[in-house]
Amino acid sequence: QVQLVESGGGLVQAGGSLRLSCAVSGLSFNRDTMAWFRQAPGKEREFVSALMWSGAPYYGDFVKGRFTVSRDNAKSTVYLQMNSLKSEDTAVYYCASGRGIKVAFTRPLQYDYWGQGTQVTVSS
Repeated sequence: QVQLVESGGGLVQAGGSLRLSCAVSGLSFNRDTMAWFRQAPGKEREFVSALMWSGAPYYGDFVKGRFTVSRDNAKSTVYLQMNSLKSEDTAVYYCASGRGIKVAFTRPLQYDYWGQGTQVTVSS
């Protein structure tokens, strides 16, 4: 059974930092592309970051150097370090995994498995 479990969300003031974690079990973690998406109330799910199985990272345009994605294959965990947080970063953050993804990594439908999400709230 595949499980993705996010943690690390919470309430932080604008300008602060959070590190999200996504612990993965039940799949060959190091062969999958891992991604972070977010969804704010009333909005569509938005691509935040992806870490391809090759190790190449990608970010949404709004990130602008504030976030860093990484993975620890030994722990089957992917991280999202978020710095300089803004109120508009408030959302539920989801991690996702997918295999064989090459170019359409910003599209949620490309991913096979999802976590339950973790709430990030940034107060201004």
